[in-house]
Amino acid sequence: MSAGAIPGPATQAVSAENRATTVPPAPADEACAHFRGRLAYEADPADIARDLGGATAGFTLVDCRPTGSYLKAHLPGAVSLPWQEITDARVQALPEGLLITYCWGPSCNAATRGAMLLAAHGRQVKEMIGGLEYWVREGHPTEGRRPVRRGREKPADWGLTA
Repeated sequence: MSAGAIPGPATQAVSAENRATTVPPAPADEACAHFRGRLAYEADPADIARDLGGATAGFTLVDCRPTGSYLKAHLPGAVSLPWQEITDARVQALPEGLLITYCWGPSCNAATRGAMLLAAHGRQVKEMIGGLEYWVREGHPTEGRRPVRRGREKPADWGLTA
């Protein structure tokens, strides 16, 4: 078998030119279930921003980064709960309802760790994909010592540089 080739049934035609279809797509009903499943665990910055602009968001944002990072910049209305500090008492102090965790961005797993621990404490939780990085990239405002206004964001606003 050549490098990068995916093994399959002997009768399956494999095209070296079309990598997108090397593995055939799933049937529509299976694909629907898969993507519905992902959305049960994830939310994106655009949806969160839209919901925050409404009368009631119906969830609480949980910043799972270190407290110092939260103080520099965080999503509007978010509460700081670093994932390492999640305890029964801290979870009980959170508002009722859905919790949505976030961290720096795709290369950070603090939101994933936080979501796992919050779920282990019996809470409904989703993770905001993209984190603060994509929140700022999409031009949404932040609060904290370095609040970001649409069109004026820069890496220092994320707390990544001095």
